[in-house]
Amino acid sequence: MIALLARDLRLAIRAGGGFGLGLAFFLIVVTLVPFGVGPQGEILARIASGILWLGALLACLLSLDRIFALDFEDGSLDLLATAPIPLEAVVTIKALAHWITTGLPLVLAAPLFAVLLHLPGPAYLWLEVSLLLGTPALSVLGTFGAALTVGLKRGGLLLSLLVLPLYVPTLIFGAELVRRGAEGMAIEVPLTMLAGITAATVALVPFASAAAIRVNLR
Repeated sequence: MIALLARDLRLAIRAGGGFGLGLAFFLIVVTLVPFGVGPQGEILARIASGILWLGALLACLLSLDRIFALDFEDGSLDLLATAPIPLEAVVTIKALAHWITTGLPLVLAAPLFAVLLHLPGPAYLWLEVSLLLGTPALSVLGTFGAALTVGLKRGGLLLSLLVLPLYVPTLIFGAELVRRGAEGMAIEVPLTMLAGITAATVALVPFASAAAIRVNLR
């Protein structure tokens, strides 16, 4: 399992969809927003939580189509499907590799980018907490979308259309957690909902992803 994770990390970085691409896109989104809504700090602070979460969500989309694409092209996916390792475990490792190369850098860089949007000071802690809780769900759901579209030519657009609706609950509660933290309001409800969504996603979605891969490989 560790060897598979290390291999996926090397492939993700070598394919050019690793650390830099997601961070660059995240930075572009955060930088362009003040040009669109104006440089007023009060306005930016009010919408900062939603913009940061939306930027992180869209950045996660960039490399989803490559989660299984390389393995499918060289035949490795067929070997993994027939290996003694459960396919559900393989899918989970793929999602973990995607989170390490895409989600984790976004979590670490988010406080720096939040400065550009005048995010209130009390919200920084909850921004990190929300991204740490929510981005794993984005990677797991993205793995499901990649499993559904594996083998399809130009499946990137279809993948985005399939995955974006699934991302909405995580986006809502993640942004709400940051907003409530900034305003000093109670954060128990969005925090619990976000943690529950991620826990349910990690526990259940790999089985659906594995089933989709088996169907596509027939």
